[in-house]
Amino acid sequence: MTSTARYAQVQRDTAETKICIALNLDGTGQSRLATGIGFFDHMLDQLARHGLMDLEVQVEGDLHIDGHHTVEDVGITLGQAFSKAVGDKKGVRRYGHAYVPLDEALSRVVIDLSGRPGLHMDVPFTASMVGGFDTQLTFEFFQGFVNHAGVTLHIDNLRGKNAHHQAETVFKAFARALRMAVEFDARSANMIPSTKGAL
Repeated sequence: MTSTARYAQVQRDTAETKICIALNLDGTGQSRLATGIGFFDHMLDQLARHGLMDLEVQVEGDLHIDGHHTVEDVGITLGQAFSKAVGDKKGVRRYGHAYVPLDEALSRVVIDLSGRPGLHMDVPFTASMVGGFDTQLTFEFFQGFVNHAGVTLHIDNLRGKNAHHQAETVFKAFARALRMAVEFDARSANMIPSTKGAL
């Protein structure tokens, strides 16, 4: 990935995980992913592809315990990288939303680059595991992201019977909503999209 004005790299090391993330918000959807959890890599690939961002994620995590620390800490580190990459948010649309279907499943995601962390998530997963991925950790990923990205995020799975489809529609809709929110609006170039003058 080449460096752009909206590029960031973050290294986060704890006793539980060692994570390096590189993020280019103005990419082409390329990804290099190694979290140690195959389905989680698949979801992050959806984020890169549908968000049109280039994303590298390298993780050494304590998977001998379970996937919790790995998934949550990737969310935290990705949030930190996003916050750095998006900068002062001048000229961006700020708000984004998307509905994404996959067969019987349908999810809606709405995001505000508000500077205030907030998460509402209603996803009644029909299975506790998809491959080696604990579906409960989807919440932990997004909670970690919003806390460190400073965004308000609403995620609703409106219907779905297959947990793989439910998760995939959530991540694809998140990617599409995020892509919309960070796009530049030619009508408000160099303006902060807030009456406060700051986000």
